[in-house]
Amino acid sequence: MTVTRAQVLPASTTHVLAEGPTWDAEAQLVRWVDIELGRVYEARYDGQLVGERLVAQAPGTAGAAVHARDGGLLVAGATALMRIDRASDVVGSLAIVPSGVGSRLNDGGTDPGGRYLVGTFALDGRFGHERLVRVEHDGRVRVLDDDLSLSNGLAWSPDGSLFYSIDTLRRTVWVRDYDVDGIDVGPRRVAFTIPDGLPDGMTADSEGNLWIAVWGAGQVRCYSPDGDLHRIVEVDAPFTSSSSFVGTQLSSLLITTASLRYEGRSPGPNGGRLFAADVGVIGRPTQPWRPSFPLGLD
Repeated sequence: MTVTRAQVLPASTTHVLAEGPTWDAEAQLVRWVDIELGRVYEARYDGQLVGERLVAQAPGTAGAAVHARDGGLLVAGATALMRIDRASDVVGSLAIVPSGVGSRLNDGGTDPGGRYLVGTFALDGRFGHERLVRVEHDGRVRVLDDDLSLSNGLAWSPDGSLFYSIDTLRRTVWVRDYDVDGIDVGPRRVAFTIPDGLPDGMTADSEGNLWIAVWGAGQVRCYSPDGDLHRIVEVDAPFTSSSSFVGTQLSSLLITTASLRYEGRSPGPNGGRLFAADVGVIGRPTQPWRPSFPLGLD
């Protein structure tokens, strides 16, 4: 098995809980969030982060963010998806977490057809009631799962026919058949489990392998779709949260981490920094959100 060591990016901010890196191929920008601070950042990337800047500030948390096809961003705020225009103003929102439910939005991702999927994270100790939803092109919210422990990383196979999702506290990667046109979603089944760690964020490479950040292990692991472990990227920060392939050739694996303490464990001096590794494979650019409905203010 190949083991690679990621390098800390010296220009990066130290975040509380960095997550959700994406690559905007058209703008040639990498973006990510600091969940706890509700911030969305972007930078150019040439092996290092260049011109890092804050581009959006949510009023609460920011679980994830993605660029929109017609400009601006879609940000998963505490309980609603928020449309952010080019001037960084909130111009629309769509409630996802029902009023009175003790959950916040967590990781999200765009499917091959440009629909946005996002899951939830319990804030009140409930177990087994978290949701994963998909926002259809007409604005309807379709519930895919409502019995998750903690909805986390999302990824698709290169041809879009398989959809993977992580249920963190069950240490499970689910898979289901997925229509490229986004109409049919098959029943979920277990792809594999990770008994020795907490799977967090996930991305897929161009060969269909899954790169999963293992929270607490200081690793990003590459698994085959059947769960065979092919490669480990060691990170000098224990709380690895997510990763994505970035750069003009999509050949750098950008890794996010956290600086908070977890179960009394220290994050170490590099916790909350961003890292990068050359792992010898390429990824795929993040699909932009492609709404065909106006996202108006609630």
